[in-house]
Amino acid sequence: MEDSIIYGNTPCFLKAVNLVKYPEKAAEMDVTVYGVPWEGAVTWGDYTGCELGPKVIRLSSARYSGYLPELDHIDVFEHLKIGDMGDVAVTPADPEDTMGKIRQFSYKVWEKKTFPIAFGGDHGITFPIVSSLIESTGKKVGIIHLDAHYDNNEHSNGDPYGRGAPFARLYETDGVINSSLVHFGIHGPRNKPENGRLANDVGAVTLTIHDIRQSSNIRTIAQQAYQIASANTDVVYLSICSDVLDHAFNPGGPVDGNGLTSYELLNIVHEITSLGVIGMDYVEVYPQQDGNDFSSHFASYVALYALAGHIKSLKKG
Repeated sequence: MEDSIIYGNTPCFLKAVNLVKYPEKAAEMDVTVYGVPWEGAVTWGDYTGCELGPKVIRLSSARYSGYLPELDHIDVFEHLKIGDMGDVAVTPADPEDTMGKIRQFSYKVWEKKTFPIAFGGDHGITFPIVSSLIESTGKKVGIIHLDAHYDNNEHSNGDPYGRGAPFARLYETDGVINSSLVHFGIHGPRNKPENGRLANDVGAVTLTIHDIRQSSNIRTIAQQAYQIASANTDVVYLSICSDVLDHAFNPGGPVDGNGLTSYELLNIVHEITSLGVIGMDYVEVYPQQDGNDFSSHFASYVALYALAGHIKSLKKG
């Protein structure tokens, strides 16, 4: 039992190998999971608590196997060895220091050349994760950003690294190809006119919720997003904010209507990863807003569908 505990009473994600206790086993892994329990400036009222995401996502994951009968009866665990590296040691109330720590931790993950899954935390974590990818590999990166919002503000309450600003920082990052950055699933009036204008001005591509719904097939629009993200790039990274889901499917996320269903998100994720991505993050789960921990449980579904797609991509390669 002790081998399965990553800290406190919290198990490793999906019964993964405990790489905190057994770091020497890291080289044997195909997938590396880690948490980034960081929340920067709160952007609305008392809607807070996403730093608890990695802990409660792990606790919820203890219920699940790797078997997905609806995906040709695949058992993800038969194909991939998963290791849990624990959490980045963030510095409360110090965004700049924390961004450095995320970058350093993620750099070590990228060096392992496994498929990484990072659980936030707020969306600010994506900037240092992708920056460390570029620093580690020197590769040109396309990004598929599944979200209700552009998250490209100049700052969040004065914090240039805040949850509302990571894509503004990524636009400025050498190695990120802006024309291959797809804001996918964007919808709703919590966006501002300047968000859409900035995305257009830097050459990023927007596919809104209406583009998804009006597509002939959900897999077709996912393929379209991937084609854009993979053009003129070496690798594609996937970043998912929980609020791309309609609030009916995401009680532990920000309250945004007219979003994706759980079925739609899972199939988009599976299609994208089956085409080949280098890694991913899943952010903005707020356990204390969600009495039944539905959103924390759903993170296991997203990860398993992503990994099932990753297995398909490995077979193609």
